[in-house]
Amino acid sequence: MLFLLQDGVTNGAIYVLLALATVLIFSVTRVTFIPLGDFVAFGALTLASLSAGRVPGTVGLVGGLSLLAGVREALGYRRDRTAARAARGVLLALVPAAGAACVWLLAPLAARSTAIAMAFTVLLLVPMGPLLYRVVYQPIAGASVLLLLIVSAALHYLLAGLGLFFFGPEGVRTTPLLDGDISIGALDLTGQSLVVLAATILLLIALPLFFTRTLAGKALRAAAGNRIGARLMGISVPRAGMLAFGLAAFIGVVSGILIGPTVTVFYDTGFAIGLRGFVGAIIGGLASYPLAAIGALLVGLTESFAAFYASDFKDIIVFSLIVPVLLVFSLRHRAVED
Repeated sequence: MLFLLQDGVTNGAIYVLLALATVLIFSVTRVTFIPLGDFVAFGALTLASLSAGRVPGTVGLVGGLSLLAGVREALGYRRDRTAARAARGVLLALVPAAGAACVWLLAPLAARSTAIAMAFTVLLLVPMGPLLYRVVYQPIAGASVLLLLIVSAALHYLLAGLGLFFFGPEGVRTTPLLDGDISIGALDLTGQSLVVLAATILLLIALPLFFTRTLAGKALRAAAGNRIGARLMGISVPRAGMLAFGLAAFIGVVSGILIGPTVTVFYDTGFAIGLRGFVGAIIGGLASYPLAAIGALLVGLTESFAAFYASDFKDIIVFSLIVPVLLVFSLRHRAVED
């Protein structure tokens, strides 16, 4: 029982982070961001490549997205902005390309230290979130939720294919961030599980502080609550969307770094992990952060016990959690076409 609880809480901690990121993106942009799990896989696989002294294929992906974003900024500002603002927008869009170039040049240094490899992984992959929003979602920001969902599904398959091309079909495990075990009675806690729990707690503390104590966090809350009202108050909704995608990308990449030592990560592993976070977000109604966190923790515990008692039906049991929640929502709310 104690072992299953430990396993469920450790996995549930990752699902909590992904559920919060899913709610954040949906509340600000109305996008159900299916590729969030791909950031998890890319985070672990990129870290493994850098730790081995190799240049990951994600360097080219981020550089290409940065160039596309720069072109879109140039075309958009040419119509209704001044040359100075156009130049500033293009330069900001090209900053991730400069970061990717630095990772490409300094990749051999990452093999010397796990900390350097982790820093390079975050530096490289986190900007990919805002770039995807700028290139893919911002041009169709006014589309229906269904269309945005279809685009997210297509984007996931594209990223998964690129992941197979970049990293191959073989799975990897990264070096544990903390070795050793701690015995508490009959329970043995691994050092990596403690790192996962500590990182999750830190992020759960930092996110509310960000939303309540910083101007950017308050702008995100305003954009999530009422996009039209936020725009009337001078808040840039597109910038809020890019910030939301950036925070979600950071959470996804960190989650990939955390789970890399505990499970074998393949190019498509992130999809199943992201879906579990999505189930937690659905339990929270895609609106409530506390309920999403509780739901994601419930998913982790359910998965752990289901894997022990009925391993063949583990996924069925986990994803079936969404059915009673949707039934309750359908009975409580009016039917809305969107």
